[in-house]
Amino acid sequence: MSASSRLHKISAAGVLITLGIIYGDIGTSPIYVLRAIVGGHTITKDIVMGGMSCVFWTLIIITTFKYVYLALNNDNKGEGGIFALYALVKRYKIKWAIIPALLGCSALIADGFITPPISISSAIEGLLILNPEIPTIPIVVIILTALFVFQQFGTKVVGAVFGPIMTIWFIMIGTLGAVELFKHPEVLEALNPWYGINLLVNYPGGFWLLGAVFLCTTGAEAMYSDLGHCGKQNIRLGWSFVIFMLLLSYLGQSAWLMQHEGAFLDVDASPFYELMPAWFLPVGIIVASMATIIASQAVITGCFTLVNEATKLKLWTNFKVVYPSTIKGQIYLPAINWFLYAGCLTVIAIFKKSSNMEAAYGLTITIDMLMTTLLLATLLTLHRKRRITVTIFLLIFLSMEGAFLASNLLKLSHGGWFTVMVATAIFFATWLFYQGRILRRKHIDYMELDHFTGMLQDLMADDSVPKEATNLVFLARVDDKNHIDSSIYYSIFRKRPKRADVYWIVHVEITNEPYGASYSVKTLIPQHAFLVRLQFGFKVEHKVNFMFRKIVTEMIENGEVDETSRYASLKKHDVPADFKFILLNSRVASDDKLSPWQQFVIKGYRLIKKMGISRAEDFGLEQSNLRVETVPISLGLTADIELERLDR
Repeated sequence: MSASSRLHKISAAGVLITLGIIYGDIGTSPIYVLRAIVGGHTITKDIVMGGMSCVFWTLIIITTFKYVYLALNNDNKGEGGIFALYALVKRYKIKWAIIPALLGCSALIADGFITPPISISSAIEGLLILNPEIPTIPIVVIILTALFVFQQFGTKVVGAVFGPIMTIWFIMIGTLGAVELFKHPEVLEALNPWYGINLLVNYPGGFWLLGAVFLCTTGAEAMYSDLGHCGKQNIRLGWSFVIFMLLLSYLGQSAWLMQHEGAFLDVDASPFYELMPAWFLPVGIIVASMATIIASQAVITGCFTLVNEATKLKLWTNFKVVYPSTIKGQIYLPAINWFLYAGCLTVIAIFKKSSNMEAAYGLTITIDMLMTTLLLATLLTLHRKRRITVTIFLLIFLSMEGAFLASNLLKLSHGGWFTVMVATAIFFATWLFYQGRILRRKHIDYMELDHFTGMLQDLMADDSVPKEATNLVFLARVDDKNHIDSSIYYSIFRKRPKRADVYWIVHVEITNEPYGASYSVKTLIPQHAFLVRLQFGFKVEHKVNFMFRKIVTEMIENGEVDETSRYASLKKHDVPADFKFILLNSRVASDDKLSPWQQFVIKGYRLIKKMGISRAEDFGLEQSNLRVETVPISLGLTADIELERLDR
């Protein structure tokens, strides 16, 4: 059975893991959703039943139909998420697809600033019911600090308990809701969509309450993003349990609110905690805190994965990646970890309590959902689905998510500006980096492989040129038409000539598939020159040094190359031949005449590159046998300066 088949096989353990990984964000929404809808209003039947109706149909249409059913059926070799979707669309040469992909990525990272603070704060603020004088902000900061410090050790140890804790959480909120619902079953009428329509059309300012309703589906994207970790069947089975418990909680809170019809609900009140008997409240707060920590962990891990995928797809600079455990897909990016930590502390400093954070929450997620809808509709069209089906899909989800976006725009002045500002800054930086790569790639010159090979043969035979190394390995670009990057020619022939016994040209290519590593070898000069194409999936670590050694070993065994030392004193002792790696970095020629836009893009691109690690570190190359060279490329017209000779 293949790895993919095992991944998608339904099992109790698989569903338990799914509960711990995927449903933290959407699963902790009942703590604050109905407070966000009704808080600051007088409790009436219209707002309670209408709000509950909107929550129910949002979970059914967007979360269940769009993500659990439709999105999960459009995976990339078992992987999901905005970049997996982009990679699928990219195969069809759809150039504009990069825009929704980068917008969705930026929105999700901005969400990583707000989800941990609002989730943990909403749970810890339950302590205020026990004692209104308890300072919750220091507690939240301590928990967040511990959470981000802990990231470097991975979640292998505690990850095993995530599933059981979330199972306890869902059973707890479902049971508490069911108890209240049995007392007032009439709130089940709220499942009638008429109540939701009435709220939006007739209730004063009802349309703008959609911004609060939307909070019930934040986290739906995680079902698609984490598809590779859990498998679609486990996600779907887990969701059938989760949505039932969520609805019981929402209905129970609605029943409690209807008991207090006519009263004013303060923005800091908590219908969620009101369902708990006084004796159970401390236990409930502890379980809620653990659930929100797990939800925060899922968001942080999701951001790590997202940035790592962007890096592998060449949409962002290389960051240091640490693998704290052997668990598939578990990575730690120190730079992103502390970036998110700083963002979370900033959110706490600005908004202080969860009721204030609600205004900043949700806006960027609607943007991400809209981008997923656009890419998904494009993919369905490319897969030759019936046009009427795609049109209906677009009309339903663009209208719903467009309405959520419009209602969330009201939050801009109340805190939504923060996440929009963060998302805009991230999008601008990623777009600038992408434009820099395009500009550079457009102006890379290639030369014919046959001509290059002939020059190599002449150089190898020229004993007047000192030998650089036995094996010279160049990491550079090669196109599909047997042309090589002219920077290799520049390095070998135009600078101090580099003579060697064996030349290797290694081209690293990132495929549109998530996993897999493969290679091919083209012999340019038997025993003396080879072109190696290395292909990695966009989720695979770039262990170029390790992979290259493995390729050479296989070629030695096949008799394609002799890698014993060429020096007689060493060869008789079977000492292996020496290798030197040459890494070529391109840089704009100093005499280029660039347009203001090109200058801006190049400067921005260089600045972003400085934030990351070097290509040598990314490829895992040893510094002891590595030389990094800079090769000039021309991006524009050469500055035309007239030069006059005066001695004639």
